[in-house]
Amino acid sequence: MVSLMSKPKTAPGAGQDADATHFGFRTVPLAEKAPLVAGVFSSVADRYDLMNDLMSLGIHRAWKAAMLDWLAVRPDMHLLDVGGGTGDIAFRFLDRGGRAVTVLDVNPAMLAVGRNRALDAGHLRDVSWVCGDAERLPVRDASVDAYTTAFCLRNVTRIDRALAEARRVLKPGGRFLCLEFSRVTMSALRRLYDPYSFRVLPALGQMVTGNGDAYRYLAESIRRFPPQQDFARMVADAGLDLVRYRNLSGGIAALHSAWRT
Repeated sequence: MVSLMSKPKTAPGAGQDADATHFGFRTVPLAEKAPLVAGVFSSVADRYDLMNDLMSLGIHRAWKAAMLDWLAVRPDMHLLDVGGGTGDIAFRFLDRGGRAVTVLDVNPAMLAVGRNRALDAGHLRDVSWVCGDAERLPVRDASVDAYTTAFCLRNVTRIDRALAEARRVLKPGGRFLCLEFSRVTMSALRRLYDPYSFRVLPALGQMVTGNGDAYRYLAESIRRFPPQQDFARMVADAGLDLVRYRNLSGGIAALHSAWRT
């Protein structure tokens, strides 16, 4: 576990310029990224959870369990899960004794999958489903005990705005946790991971979802997301404190933790 106690300026290149941003390896106007991302997730929503199992060989389940372990769910806790449309984090939170969870996602197709799963699991009253933008949360100031997000923030247009919103909606003493693909730290693993990402994943995505380009974007977006230490600095720059991160599976994913004090 790495701790970042100070708040240095965000590393150069961690953000975007004023007029353009990235969509995978492409540079696009700011206004175009959100519709492009929406198209990706709308096209794979009904197979999204299946693909998570297939492409990670089920390891994403252990990563999500690690996030809930670190959160230390309490019965009185109200969770806001951002970008969690299919409900995977929400249902785990409730199964561990959480009181209430609001699932927010910008994509209606992903939320529809989550609502159907909630009906099947009997979670009829303890989950609220909200269609909204991570950069402009339709949530009151200082109103939630915890903010979680898994595999979402690399897809937003302005990460710094999403982090500022996370701080705004957390109560004093509230917890921020982000699970995201990150930079592999083991050279031997990296030599295997890059060919897998750029060759196997798009082929698997094409076979399972009919959209190989969506998983080519996935591989590219991972490389464009700030490395662990740079993202930790962005979290600190947003005004969150006690920033720490843990590498998972050799850095394939990382868990970032912070608090609103």
